[in-house]
Amino acid sequence: MITKRIIPCLDVKDGRVVKGVNFLGVRDVSDPVKLAAYYSESGADELVFYDITASHENRALFTDILTRVAESIFIPLTVGGGINSLADFDRVLKCGADKVSVNSGALRDPGLIGAAAKRYGDQCVVLSVDAKRVGGQFRVFAKGGREDTGLDAIEWVRRGVGDGAGEIVLNSIDTDGVKRGFDLEMLDAVCRAVSVPVIASGGAGCAQDFVTLFRTLPGVDAGLAASIFHFGEVEIPALKELLAENGILVRR
Repeated sequence: MITKRIIPCLDVKDGRVVKGVNFLGVRDVSDPVKLAAYYSESGADELVFYDITASHENRALFTDILTRVAESIFIPLTVGGGINSLADFDRVLKCGADKVSVNSGALRDPGLIGAAAKRYGDQCVVLSVDAKRVGGQFRVFAKGGREDTGLDAIEWVRRGVGDGAGEIVLNSIDTDGVKRGFDLEMLDAVCRAVSVPVIASGGAGCAQDFVTLFRTLPGVDAGLAASIFHFGEVEIPALKELLAENGILVRR
């Protein structure tokens, strides 16, 4: 059995970690450097850093804060937000990122995934997909959930993996910040469609939601969450203890 990963997510806006509900109504949480160091010391397996308004504001990701975050942790770091070119990949990797997450940039230029995979390797390229139900279909949204692309999420994920994406982060807009559990239906559809690691994002409200996730969908490789970790509702060591007690293999 593959060890399941627990991944906190830092959504960064104007240099601060923020959190919203259904991608809306964001509120200030903490300093990203301090929070990143805390998670690294608390047993998180990886960390995700998203500059959540970079694509919407059509600007480059804040590399000064990213560099400080990378220097403060000792776990793998995935970075996303405003990734539109190989130059952007190069820039964030040089700041200390281990993997680069591409979302809106790949929608604008689908060739970016293949080009990045060829230059940096599949393991470096993460396709992040923001998806929502529209008319009975899982639809891909862009620009932080603001824009319906009309693309079918399952077909988009298949295409991304075919082009070289080595990992998928599925962000369910329907469950984001609602704290009623991960979107198991959507995740199941994605896991059935691809063979690369799939990270579940959006909806965790308690530790039991991670147990339900990994028991129901053993094909999911990791659970990603933000607010329940940021506000101390779930402590990572206790979460891993609970998962181990339920027969789920975790790194401790």
